[in-house]
Amino acid sequence: MPPAVPSPILRRRRLGTELRSLREASGLTGEQVIERVGWASASKLSRLENGRSRPDPQDVSDLLDLYGADDAIRAELTAITLEAGDMRAWLRSYGAMTEHQRSYAELEAGCAEICEYSPVLVPGLLQTAAYARVRIVSAQLADEDADPQTVETEVNARLARQALLQPADAPRYTAVLEEGALSRRAGPPEVIREQLARLCELAVAPNVTIHVLPRDASIGEWYLPPTAFSLYRFPDPADPETLAIEGGFTDVVSHAAKALNRYKMVFEWLCAAARSPSDSLSWLIDAAERATEAAAPATAAYGSPTAPAQRRSRTERLTER
Repeated sequence: MPPAVPSPILRRRRLGTELRSLREASGLTGEQVIERVGWASASKLSRLENGRSRPDPQDVSDLLDLYGADDAIRAELTAITLEAGDMRAWLRSYGAMTEHQRSYAELEAGCAEICEYSPVLVPGLLQTAAYARVRIVSAQLADEDADPQTVETEVNARLARQALLQPADAPRYTAVLEEGALSRRAGPPEVIREQLARLCELAVAPNVTIHVLPRDASIGEWYLPPTAFSLYRFPDPADPETLAIEGGFTDVVSHAAKALNRYKMVFEWLCAAARSPSDSLSWLIDAAERATEAAAPATAAYGSPTAPAQRRSRTERLTER
């Protein structure tokens, strides 16, 4: 189920929009507001109106006094201010949320559109529990500090984020997947079969578009995307679009217009090179049928397809040579 408590990020944007409207209705410029409330930083109001900072209740109260807000508006915005700063309550509504998963949940909250490209993995918002478990366990094998006990917490956190795509006002979601993300290298046959079936279900949702990129497709002028990335657009044009580049063990988040424009162009190339949504769905259905045939005899050989992999011995590591 979707979280019962609104995302603080979404609340901050709502609060910022309301405060900006009140300021404009009062006929005050940003400089005049800063001067009258006595704030030292000229960017403080801008960050607050754009939902980029955690709002201080006293700051909001000072602005409402200045704008002459009535009791109804004051009560509403005071409540929103508390929600905007209450990150713990929001996290509790998910049931499980790790720091890494939270960073993506905060980006996804309140989005109008999400575009994702993944060269070797199915994006987290589309993963089944079994596929996510394989991905998390396999990544932990390369991390000496990883705690195997956190696997299920990570899986549950990823599944909790997927509630984003379910509500009636869910964002528009478009993904471009490489065929390799669903190949035999990605996991046991039963895991891949289940993941393919899940993608077939999602591909017919009204707000979801899935493109499958053929292995031999030519992208742009022989362009090769170096890594996975996601683009986030929000309903309010004043909220900056966001780019997240997933590097496996290190992620990068940017609001720089130049970088965003480059990746938006690349995403257009990827969509043009990939199969159409209808052809992609046909490919997914055929792949699911083939995976079903492969999974039947393989299940006994693999045992439980979703069992966590055993951590390998650390002897004779390449990094120690």
